[in-house]
Amino acid sequence: MNVLSLFSGGGGMDIGFEGGFDCLKRSINTDIHPNWIKKDNGKTVCVTDTGFHTVFANDIRPDAKSAWVSFFKSRYEDAVSIYHIGSIVDLVKRAKNGEKVFPDNIDVVIGGFPCQDFSVAGKRRGFNSEKSHTGGKLEVGEPSVESRGKLYMWMRDVITITKPLLFIAENVKGLTNLNNVKEIIEQDFSDAANGGYLVVPARILHVADYGVPQSRERVIFFGFKKNALTGKAAKALASKVIPKEYDPYPPVTHAYNTRGKNLYSPVTCKEAFSDLLEPNEALDPSQQKYSHAKYMGKHCQGQTEVKLDDIGPTIRSEHHGNIEYRRLSEEHGGRYYDEIKAGLKERRLTVRECARIQTFPDDYQFILPARDDLASVSSSDAYKIIGNAVPCVFAYNIAKHLSEKWQLYFREV
Repeated sequence: MNVLSLFSGGGGMDIGFEGGFDCLKRSINTDIHPNWIKKDNGKTVCVTDTGFHTVFANDIRPDAKSAWVSFFKSRYEDAVSIYHIGSIVDLVKRAKNGEKVFPDNIDVVIGGFPCQDFSVAGKRRGFNSEKSHTGGKLEVGEPSVESRGKLYMWMRDVITITKPLLFIAENVKGLTNLNNVKEIIEQDFSDAANGGYLVVPARILHVADYGVPQSRERVIFFGFKKNALTGKAAKALASKVIPKEYDPYPPVTHAYNTRGKNLYSPVTCKEAFSDLLEPNEALDPSQQKYSHAKYMGKHCQGQTEVKLDDIGPTIRSEHHGNIEYRRLSEEHGGRYYDEIKAGLKERRLTVRECARIQTFPDDYQFILPARDDLASVSSSDAYKIIGNAVPCVFAYNIAKHLSEKWQLYFREV
């Protein structure tokens, strides 16, 4: 099944949608999903493939492409040509002018459209974003459909052009309590291809309920191509309460917000970091690098110490160097006395530790030199790429759940 990926960044959602990657063993609940492990490596496992594969990816960040290609080149010889740098606005305009931009036979469109204008951490301008589709500042005037806050409309245009059987869009929880933004986006998405899509009511999912060691809530939109659905599926998905058999939202696997039979306890930071050496001892470049931003006091963002016996903090993209601390000094309120007494220095989370919290596999390398026609990736770039991503294990739960229900939803076409 062919996937077209938008706002791809470093490919967290793409990795999850394809499967076949390594993650912590405890992130996969085999009591609920006994057939999701392809190889057991002890502390880690390689999950099974999903049946989805990426044929087109897009983002405006050259460094994100470099990171994406570095990982996916082992899967696709043409990884460089699969990933297209540029604004989605420009791609859609070219397609509407008759240029062949997007591949044929797209089954699924996925994308986490920009969230900064909806996030509680930002100015919350929403549809009235002051930023353009390329990230610059808009000229003063009326809100523009080409603003960063309206880029989901251009994702809708891609859906109209490519006519996938299914699309999945992701954004921050803050979108759901900003006026009636969620309902407007649902309606706009349902208008794709002249009203050809059934959009089920969006829900907020917490990634810690799916084996991700992180405090991160995201709203997920599903849209199904109406004329491709079976009669039973169309009726079920249009129901006020969707029957469990047809529910596209994956069942929770870990007991963070939910209690229930067969649920694993949440995955903790201690588990995620257990085999990582200190930066001065590590051979992995992504474990060697960390932000040296000075401690600014707990009244500022990003000045807290992770709780090793709990899930990690939200890994943000707009961090300005203020990544949370792996360990604070005693002077700054550090609680890991054994580590402090052992002489381990105060430091922020490394690039690899952030990647572990986002469930990226360890064979994904983020610190990269410039090569051929690909940009370099610095540690600062890497933090942003990781923070912008959808956690791989979370995306895998969505993709695997959909792939297992595929024949239930769609008629043979």
